Amino acid sequence: CYGRPDPDFDMGEPVRDERRVRLNRLIDQGVRQFDYSYDFGDQWDHRITVEDVISPREERPIALCAAGESACPPEDVGGEPGYQTFLAAITDPAHPQHRELSEWVGYPFDPAAFDMIATNDRLRRIKL
Repeated sequence: CYGRPDPDFDMGEPVRDERRVRLNRLIDQGVRQFDYSYDFGDQWDHRITVEDVISPREERPIALCAAGESACPPEDVGGEPGYQTFLAAITDPAHPQHRELSEWVGYPFDPAAFDMIATNDRLRRIKL
């Protein structure tokens, strides 16, 4: 279990400081699949699968998104149940929380939007 140790949040097992661990070390040890939890409060759980490992070259990006769909949920939306409520509200002007949640997100939110170019631009900024 890796993360930022927080004495006020019990993970149930010791948490190793994520800032001292590089994923390439795990991959070098043969790890090809792992679970990733983003935002322990909202509990977004992901299963990451390493499909291929290739030697880096200057002209090739370190990480690349090959496919994707839909927009990322807004930060602190309340996990999957909160996101479902959010989607119902912002897509229905008659919903009692439409105005409140539209103002809360602070920008026009298109749940179907996915920008491959922007995603790969962000991935290019990852440092080894």
